[in-house]
Amino acid sequence: MVVILGMAILGAILGALTARKRNGTGADMAQYAAGYSIAFALVGLVLSLILIRFVV
Repeated sequence: MVVILGMAILGAILGALTARKRNGTGADMAQYAAGYSIAFALVGLVLSLILIRFVV
């Protein structure tokens, strides 16, 4: 669970920074943050499942 939450937060930060770098508005930053957050959370979910499956 920590992996998923951490990845979602990291994705939101990177998404907002990416939108700011591309001179986006506040709505652009929110949309990028949401998209990156969802994508990174999915990656975190897969990593979490792999860790649970092979470590435990």
